[in-house]
Amino acid sequence: MTTEAPARSREPIAARVRKVTPDDRKQLTAVMARAFDDDPIANWFAAQDQRRARRIYDFMDVSYRITAQGGELYTTDALQGAAYWAAPGKWKMGTVQELMLLPAMVRTATWRRVPAIMGGLNAIEKKHPHEPHYYLLALGVEPDLQGHGLGTQLMAPVLERCDKERVPAYLESSKERNVPLYERNGFKVTEELVVPNGGPKIWLMWRDPK
Repeated sequence: MTTEAPARSREPIAARVRKVTPDDRKQLTAVMARAFDDDPIANWFAAQDQRRARRIYDFMDVSYRITAQGGELYTTDALQGAAYWAAPGKWKMGTVQELMLLPAMVRTATWRRVPAIMGGLNAIEKKHPHEPHYYLLALGVEPDLQGHGLGTQLMAPVLERCDKERVPAYLESSKERNVPLYERNGFKVTEELVVPNGGPKIWLMWRDPK
């Protein structure tokens, strides 16, 4: 579930990347909601009604909460975007965590759509590698700043750690136009998956350490 770059590249923007703090949560979730406003997975997950924008905000807040405890979350000093990583062995939620997130999922998808959404998510989870790896759950940049290299900078701290620790990385790209960005950072497409129950096509990508 990653989104960041438009098709064309622009003049690079240098940014100081740092870890996300709890105080960043509200503002950063708003940035990520704007970044994912046109994202196929976010719009499949979120009910398409008059509350769609708020539902996508709730969807991105769930992404924050999934990775905030024990994860690796990075942003810039100006909160221009974020990369939400799950550390090795931490990507899969337990039953208690799923129950705690259920109200937010309902606010995003509505009760009627939860069974279909869960079926689609289970199909994605079945494809998830079991080998220890860092998992990039979400990468997003403020729409007006996309294409300036901020996504690469946001990924850099964990990808450098992957190379140092000799640990792979994994992501699911929800936009085909973003695949070249991840390929430039060492990822390779391993499979294309059409998410069941009306979901979009996603690109499963794996990166071996350099």
